Formats: sequence, C-alpha cells, structure tokens
Amino acid sequence: MSTEKVVTRFAPSPTGFMHIGGVRTALFAYLWARKNSGTFILRIEDTDKEREVAGSIDHIQQALAWLGIEWDFGPKKPGPFGSCIQSERLAIYKEFAEKLAAAGHAYPDPYTPAEVDAFRKQSEAAKKPFLFRDFRPATFGAWDGKQTLRLKVPEIKRFKWHDAVRGDLEAGEEALDDFVLMKADGYPTYNFAHIIDDHLMGVTHVMRGDEFISSTPRFLSLYQALGFTPPIFVTLPPILRDDRTKKLGKRDGAKDVLEYRIEGYLPEAMANFLAFIGWNPGTEEEVFTMKELINRFEIEKIHKAGGAYNEEKLAWFNRQHLLRLSDESFAEHAATFLPDSISTTSAIFSRLLPVMRDKITLFNEISALFHPEGELHFVTTSPDYPADRLLWKKNPSRETAGKHLTEARKLLAGMPAGEFDGNPTEAADKIKAAVFPYAEANGRGDVLWPLRVALTGQDKSPDPFMSAAILGQQESLRRIDLALTKLSAS
Repeated sequence: MSTEKVVTRFAPSPTGFMHIGGVRTALFAYLWARKNSGTFILRIEDTDKEREVAGSIDHIQQALAWLGIEWDFGPKKPGPFGSCIQSERLAIYKEFAEKLAAAGHAYPDPYTPAEVDAFRKQSEAAKKPFLFRDFRPATFGAWDGKQTLRLKVPEIKRFKWHDAVRGDLEAGEEALDDFVLMKADGYPTYNFAHIIDDHLMGVTHVMRGDEFISSTPRFLSLYQALGFTPPIFVTLPPILRDDRTKKLGKRDGAKDVLEYRIEGYLPEAMANFLAFIGWNPGTEEEVFTMKELINRFEIEKIHKAGGAYNEEKLAWFNRQHLLRLSDESFAEHAATFLPDSISTTSAIFSRLLPVMRDKITLFNEISALFHPEGELHFVTTSPDYPADRLLWKKNPSRETAGKHLTEARKLLAGMPAGEFDGNPTEAADKIKAAVFPYAEANGRGDVLWPLRVALTGQDKSPDPFMSAAILGQQESLRRIDLALTKLSAS
C-alpha cells in the first residue's frame, strides 16, 4: 500500500453514454483511492460545448452510483479547489494562460486557417511531418484573452518518463509541438485544462488508456513550462473484443453501462467483471465484492496486454453474485421484472423466489418465465387445455387418468396445510413423499403426467411436486377438480 496521500480522479467528457472502457477507468481509480484511504474525484471535462450531450452529466453520475463508485468531490460536491466542472473553472485556466504568456511560454496564434494550410503543404512538399513549432512566429504580441493561445515548447528534447504499468517509456522530439492551450471562445483545450486541474486538485495517480501515451511528451513539456511535478501515470490495458483482434467498439457490443442495469445485471457483478479485464489478484479467486476488490487491488497487478470483453463471462459473474444475494435483496431485484398479477406481498411470491433464483442468470429472464411459453406461465394463468392432453401417451385412457387424478387429489388433500408453506423445495419434497409411492406402484407416467397437466396445463414446467408447492394446497386441489370435470365431460 502506498504511504502517500493518494488522490485519483475520473474525468469524463459529457458527450454521450458511459461505455465500459470509461467505467473501468473510474473503477480502477476508485479502487486505488479507497485502497489507500485516499480521495476520489469525479471531474466533468465539459470544455467542448459543441460535442456536449444534454443530460450526460446526470447520466455519468447515475452510472457510477449504480456500480457503487462513490466520489468524495464531484459536480455537486466542490472541493477546497473549487468546482469539479471545468466550464465553471474558466477564470482559473485564463489566469494560468496569462502567466504562461507573460513568461514567454505561450503566444497568441497569429495565423489564419489559409496560412496554416499553406504551412501544411510546405511540410508535405518537404516530406516532413507538419509541426506548428516549425512555423512559430519570430515575434508575437501580448495575448488579449480573445485569441487562440499556443504553448511555446520550452525545450525540444527527448522525453523519458516512468509509467506504473508500462515501465520506462520515451519519445523523441517529433512528439513535441506548439499545441493549443486556449481557444478563441475562451475555453481551454483538454491538453491544458486537465493538467491545471490535476495539479490544483492534488491528483497523485492518473489512470487512463494507452491512447494517451503518444501525447505524454506534450503533457510533460507543459508540466515543465508550468513548473509542476507530474503525477504518477498508470496506463490501463485496452479492452479488446472477444476474439482479441482489436479494441472493443460499439459494433462489437460495447453498450451504455446503464443498459446492463435494464437487462438485469447486478452492479456487483459488473464491477467484478470489469476489474478482471486487465487485472487479477494473482490467485484462482474470481468472485469479489467491491470491498474485497478494494482490499486486493494493486497497481502492480494491472496487466500490460489488453483484456477481452466476454459477455458469457459477465453472465457467469452475474450468476455467482445472484446466488450470493440474501432472500430480501433477491426479492427486491426480482420484483422489478414480475408480471403485474403477482403481488410482492403474496404468499406465492415468497414461494416463487427460490424457484426463480434457480432458473435465471439475469433478472430480465424472470419476465420470460411468465410468458405463454415460459415455465412459470401457469402461476399467473389458470391452465386452459383440451381434455385429451391429460392422457398419458402410453396409456391414453380417460378412465385411468381420472382414477389416478382422483387418488392424487386425496393424497394432497390429506396433507396438513402447513406442509405447503415455507420453502417450496422442502414443500415439494413433502408432496413427493405423499404422492410418489402411489405413482411408483401404479406407473409414474400414468399418475404424474395427468397431475402435471392438471396443475400447469404445460408440457414444459416444473415437476408436479414443485408445481403444487408453488401453487399451494387449495389452488392445486381446485385445478385438479377442473381437470376431473374436463375428463368427465369428454
């Protein structure tokens, strides 16, 4: 564990949905802060107003909150450094821009787009990469705050730096250029604002994707101009699609993280799954709560190579966490997906809970269980079927079916009512103990097939013992009576 006061941040732009790559970055930053009893900041980088999507800031907060990622400072929780929303910090960026300009480290861009295009063509003709610094004006006036302001690279040199995951890295002069700090509209660029904010907010560890490695020399040149000490860079491995051939994109199944909530995934499972894309504890253990992830997380165990996004593995994690839920928590999650006809305060809801838990991987699969073709459709709909369905295929006799149903009814009616209550697995065992000996003596199919149809009307359903346990004694007897009526009327 680090001995310094750790401060991490997640700094998304509000330009659309929260994809899993961004959420994993937030998760790793959060885990490291909590591991070290440090501070985790949610900073909104909304300086590109043309790309901003209405509602995105709330959406970002909802996504993180759903996953259990809590921030110490954020959009509605300013810190000692002020607001965590960049558009509310413009005066701060302007102040630093003025200092850089006054020190000769930045200059107003004097060129028109046409002139820049001409410079670009000169570079192409010379077969050289276009670098703005090669066309830097020899002299420039004062910055008035209304012009584009560029960094004057303080030193053209080869930069070397250490990354906590990738180790020692370096890049040559070709990676340096006079990039824009402030735009003419008064807003800072990402390259400028995030460095100012990280410094003022005391950020010690910056976790981000490998796409930022190529820009690091530019960042370091700005740290040098400002006289700031860079934070520790922690480059996270890319999230690859399942075949590991390229980074996961929208076309490969990348979704808004809140879509997973709608589909019935548990936040604990999603956090567990994301943690294992590019990290593992070095043991065979895989299923962790958030608290356990915090305790086990180490930067040294973040992988360099990309990790694959595998939705089957995500479903597996969800199943493991689903099985760990308390009865109360499972009931709370399940209630969202139940048909309206089942009250969460009813006895049948209590009896259904362990049955549903046994059959699902995702909570949205509960709805399918109650559809007309679902295994539990009989619970909400009294069965409607032709009398001939009650007849066992190897002995299609109405008389035989009626005889065995009548006997099964007597056996169920003779059971104490309390034996149908409580855990349906236990109740089903008691029902089986009452009925099965008769079925063994008289033919399982002859007895159990008409009983199953009478209770459910379905070919695919739980066995008749579990079906009776779910329905309860009185409803089971009522349905058998209806079946006997069908047989006698046919």
